[in-house]
Amino acid sequence: MTEQTVESVETLLRDELGRGDLMIATSRPILRHLLANDDNALFSDEMIARIRGMMNHVASQLLLAQAAASDTLDRARYAADRQDELAQALFEDTDFLAHAHAITLEAQLTERLQARSGIDSVLSPLVQELAAAREMDIAALAMAVLAAQARFMQHFRRMELPLGELPGDLFHRALVLLGSLAEDAGEAAEEAERRLRESYDEGAGRLGLLTRLVMAMGQRAARALAIDHAGLAIFSTALAMASSQERNLAVLSFADRQFARLALALRAAGLRQQAVEEQFLYLHPEITLPDGFDMLRADRAAAMLAGSRPEAAAF
Repeated sequence: MTEQTVESVETLLRDELGRGDLMIATSRPILRHLLANDDNALFSDEMIARIRGMMNHVASQLLLAQAAASDTLDRARYAADRQDELAQALFEDTDFLAHAHAITLEAQLTERLQARSGIDSVLSPLVQELAAAREMDIAALAMAVLAAQARFMQHFRRMELPLGELPGDLFHRALVLLGSLAEDAGEAAEEAERRLRESYDEGAGRLGLLTRLVMAMGQRAARALAIDHAGLAIFSTALAMASSQERNLAVLSFADRQFARLALALRAAGLRQQAVEEQFLYLHPEITLPDGFDMLRADRAAAMLAGSRPEAAAF
């Protein structure tokens, strides 16, 4: 009976995970189409506007840097004349689109949790506690995370995505796209890339600081797996690390129709059923875990997540 129960739970979650993967895979080309054609029927106007704003902001920063390297007098005009083409290239990049989508969802949910559950969007109890820690390195990291999270929410409201906040692979990708569209820039394009690379520090960005803080907590990092205590930003990072997922996927698991991914990630991170249910109360209070969920081993949940391929689910 026990083996049958475990097998039925795994089958249920695996099937639901597959449906969630398909939704993630199909959402990206749909989102790209809507960004290009202003057809907002399937995504909210706010989501489309914010992602478009972020892409335009990234393009503008790159082009202004290129204008500065070429000593162009009217840098704003230089950037404006080329922004649409570069922004379109960013729209066409699946990884760029996925990242903008994920951080937009994260910020929207952060604001929703503050309004609905009183979870501060910047200063969580865990950050407050770590900022007062005796260990000076952890206290300094907590203060840096606090400042970075405050900036993140400000950038979100302004529809901005600073280059310094991009993950390293996307920062490199942005420079490659800039170079591919700057055939007439010559040495100025190379100089702009050099300057941008010199000023970039992935570890100083919000995502880098969050990762460093969770790692610095060591064995205490389990306390970051409670949304109300850690806040969504730290919770997302800790969940991604504990379940061996990319952070963007961990964030997408908070969305509707991604219940199986979230439940499996929380179980893979070592949470028992009661703790998993507590997190669902904040994110999806209407969802009930399947009977026998607690019999699912953490290693089996991790294996099911590792076997998930949302990027290939549409093919």
